[in-house]
Amino acid sequence: MVDGSWTSTDQFSGIGWVWKDDRGKIQLMGTRNLRRRETSLHSELEALRWAMESMLQHSTYQRFGTDCKDLIAMVVDPQAWPNFSTELEVIQLLKMCFPDFKIEYFPRVQNGIVDSLTRNAHSFHRSLCFVGCSI
Repeated sequence: MVDGSWTSTDQFSGIGWVWKDDRGKIQLMGTRNLRRRETSLHSELEALRWAMESMLQHSTYQRFGTDCKDLIAMVVDPQAWPNFSTELEVIQLLKMCFPDFKIEYFPRVQNGIVDSLTRNAHSFHRSLCFVGCSI
């Protein structure tokens, strides 16, 4: 599961991911903040990129999930989103590393842990980066 958190007034955007096994048990999670991105979609893309890069260290057989339907549309049809072409090029390159890449929609209620991680990260007032098994 990936998520990005963004507001037009905060200094930082928050991004995060949670890696669960087949039984839904959390194996690893990551959260960080970055200087505020241009839009919330930029934050969502950044979260997906970081999750994909992180998962390459563990297993290329992954499904990715998000509560952002626009993120899925961007990944499926990058040419329809020219304002994001630079970020989407990176995502397309990373997709080639995953033999059976999938990104699926999950309602926000099923994405609660990573949503909480990203909201806390964007409201943090100094640089933050965490990867671990629990908070």
